[in-house]
Amino acid sequence: MPVRGSRLAWVAGLLALVALIGAQATQAGPAGGHAIGIWPIGGATACLMVSPRPRTAILVALIALIGVASIWAGGREPAVALGLGVGLGAEAWVVWRVMAAGRRERPPLRTSPDLARFLAATACGVLVIAVAAAATSAATGFGDPGVLALAIASSSLLSQLTVVPFFCRLRNHDPLAGPVERAVQWALVVVVTPLVFVPQDFPSIVFLVLPLLVWGALRNSPYESLAQLVVVLAVAIVMTTYGHGPFANAGRRFDIAVDTQGILLGLYGAVCALVVLPLILAVGEQIENARQAAAERDLVQNIVNGAAGVAIIGTDAQGAVTLFNPGAERLLGYTAEEMLGTTTRRLHSTKAIAEKARQLGVENDFDVVARALLGAGARDMRFVRKDGVERVHSMSLDPIHDDRGVVTGYVSTSEDITDRSEAEQRLVEAVERLREVDQVKDAFVSSVSHELRTPITSILGYTEMLEDGVYGDLAPEQLDAVRRLSANSIRLLSLIDDLLTLSRVQEDGLAVADRIVDLRRIVTAGAAVVAPTLEQRRLELTVDLPQEPVPFLGDRDMLERVVINLVGNAVKFTPEGGRVEVALLAERDAAVLEIADTGIGIPPEEQEQLFSRFFRSSLAQQQAIPGSGLGLSIAHAIVDKHGGTMSVESEPGRGTTFRVRLPLLTAA
Repeated sequence: MPVRGSRLAWVAGLLALVALIGAQATQAGPAGGHAIGIWPIGGATACLMVSPRPRTAILVALIALIGVASIWAGGREPAVALGLGVGLGAEAWVVWRVMAAGRRERPPLRTSPDLARFLAATACGVLVIAVAAAATSAATGFGDPGVLALAIASSSLLSQLTVVPFFCRLRNHDPLAGPVERAVQWALVVVVTPLVFVPQDFPSIVFLVLPLLVWGALRNSPYESLAQLVVVLAVAIVMTTYGHGPFANAGRRFDIAVDTQGILLGLYGAVCALVVLPLILAVGEQIENARQAAAERDLVQNIVNGAAGVAIIGTDAQGAVTLFNPGAERLLGYTAEEMLGTTTRRLHSTKAIAEKARQLGVENDFDVVARALLGAGARDMRFVRKDGVERVHSMSLDPIHDDRGVVTGYVSTSEDITDRSEAEQRLVEAVERLREVDQVKDAFVSSVSHELRTPITSILGYTEMLEDGVYGDLAPEQLDAVRRLSANSIRLLSLIDDLLTLSRVQEDGLAVADRIVDLRRIVTAGAAVVAPTLEQRRLELTVDLPQEPVPFLGDRDMLERVVINLVGNAVKFTPEGGRVEVALLAERDAAVLEIADTGIGIPPEEQEQLFSRFFRSSLAQQQAIPGSGLGLSIAHAIVDKHGGTMSVESEPGRGTTFRVRLPLLTAA
């Protein structure tokens, strides 16, 4: 409230000043004239911009009333005062409405669009008062309508252009000139302005103050420049009023209308204002743009300097180095002082340029190679350090364009990848050696498995003969030992068979015998192989098959092995009293085999490794369930060979479901 109250008091004082100056301006008009002098309509417009109260209609009416009173007090007839006063109120409202968009606040005057809006608002207001003056003159017979309209319009133009900017939001900035320069400016303004208004026969001499105003607009703060403009115009008005200068008594001297004095003075002031205002705005915009450019430059410079691991090198359009950041100094060994003004040719060996030219398929020339690299993205390039060591960089080279699209320079960013490249090469070599070792290992396993199969088969044959009593009856303890030997030999033979199958998968792939088979029979046969173990485990096995045949083109033995492996695993990993469900579903384009159990399950984090050879889940190892870890990898390879897929869903403690999808009637 105190702030608003002080603003209202300030506006009230401004209105009182407008009334006082308005009365004096009317009285100061030339003898025999009809105009009202330089009436301070700009101050009345400013009141609408800065006053929060009263309401707009009331304030406009108050301005019109002040205009009527001051013009009447200045010696004009009541009817003339009424017409011109109402016109002044309407002018103030129009300028405020266009300039401030109807808001009771200080409008901005900072950019070229702001200046255009201000000039448009002033033109609209001047047109309103010109029409009001012409109508008043025609209605009352007071003076010539055209001359009166032109005289009052020119004085209003001068007032609006010089007073209203003080109450706008300018882009304020510190003066560029120092104290001494500003003192000289003010001294020249105060001395020169009265001098140019002494002669009466040289009108053009009054424009000698324009260089001073331009000087101030370019070097001072906005409000100080406006103040110099007001001082010049105040001196011009006073000197002209007291009969000095080329505009004084122009009507009698040139035998034209008396009010020509006010017209010439108003147009002179408008010209001065129209020179100063654009310069003030242009200087403010230039300073603001310079600040923003400096801030952006500092930001970019900080980013460039902070990129210690990246070499950033900039050149002009001719290839001379203009930027060499700390990252480039660290990676290449040169200082910025050593590189600035030189070319980047010294950073690349002749061999490196020739090698890159061959890769790009261009001429073996530095400039040609550089042009080929422009905008091509990151490419490996060898750089020579100052100490002569050659390093590999991943480099990008791009052009720099100005706002017209003209290339003004180039910038390259590069990162030393020598260590990474060498590490990658060593990794490739290590992988290749591991692959060779793996192949040797697989060949060894295959060879050993072949060699073990014959003696194991022989051992099984002799144990069967011993068990059958071919070599005489055995004591119960001896018979039990022979049976254990036979069981372990069978397990060992099964492991050898798995190893041999896996070896074939890795070396040449599975050779399948393609023929049309009924998948129902394969599932039935596979489940039957596993069925004898159910009685010992007290498990429930259900097999659900479609009524119609499910034809498939594939290898019967291999597919049966898939069923045996999956059902056997389900039985092996399901505790007693559990359930194993086998189902074959025939869809439109595929057959789906599902084997679900209520067993121990598989941890989620281990399910991706299920089909890896020799992998066994942590739960199986904890419960000491025997197995080689080869069955699922073999089954997966067989399904893949037949063009199918295998997936698994499992939850520890709640069972596992394997799904095999086989494309119907599709060649393996």
